[in-house]
Amino acid sequence: MVTGLTILLAVAMLAVLAVLIFGVVVFSRGGPTNDRWSTRLMNLRVATQAAAVLILGLILLLRKHS
Repeated sequence: MVTGLTILLAVAMLAVLAVLIFGVVVFSRGGPTNDRWSTRLMNLRVATQAAAVLILGLILLLRKHS
């Protein structure tokens, strides 16, 4: 169970990194693309970070009780 969650945590962390990099690229270009995507990408980054933190907390909780 913990191994599967560890893999899921790695995927979530990579998703955070991908959204962050995409956001930096969009921000650096500016213009209408930035206007359209900046808020969406920020919300997506926060959501993926929250998911990663929740998965990490679950892993720590399961390791403590096993």
